[in-house]
Amino acid sequence: MDEKLFEKKIESKKIFNGEIVGLYFDKVRLPNNKITTREKVTHPGAVGIVPVNKNGDIMLVKQYRYPIGDVIIEIPAGKLSKNESPMECAKRELREEVGAIGGKLIHLSSFYTTPGFCNEILHLYIAIDFKNIENDLDDDEFLHIINVKVDDCIRFVESGEIKDAKTIIGILMARDYLNKEFKADGR
Repeated sequence: MDEKLFEKKIESKKIFNGEIVGLYFDKVRLPNNKITTREKVTHPGAVGIVPVNKNGDIMLVKQYRYPIGDVIIEIPAGKLSKNESPMECAKRELREEVGAIGGKLIHLSSFYTTPGFCNEILHLYIAIDFKNIENDLDDDEFLHIINVKVDDCIRFVESGEIKDAKTIIGILMARDYLNKEFKADGR
């Protein structure tokens, strides 16, 4: 860590503790010794999965997202449960949201979603060679599954039809992964 950039926490006040996030109001000492405040949201972490079916289509979900008040197109995703590994979470979310079981889960990347105010880290996977069965949504989960060709997914990203960051990153990384695999297979 570059010590010349480090901010030292002086005090922390927990303002809110919800089922998913916690909110803190902290006082910190900056590298120049000035004191300021930081608002921090804590999150248990999450996974996002790009499921590529046997036809080579990406399975996306359309769902209403209350914070933005709109239906958006996303890759299957979900938050980590207590003591759950990212791989276990990815398998659970695939089964629940799109009915995908078995096959291969390949880790593509892990990244912070909004590090300016939140510690959430998202673990991104691609799923291939899985079997499809009926999905098993949570009681409070409503979505539609859509199968979209990779090239159409790229067009959705470029046109702004897909606005979700994890989905954009996932689609682009999956395309690159699939292109490398395609070349490696000699096709």
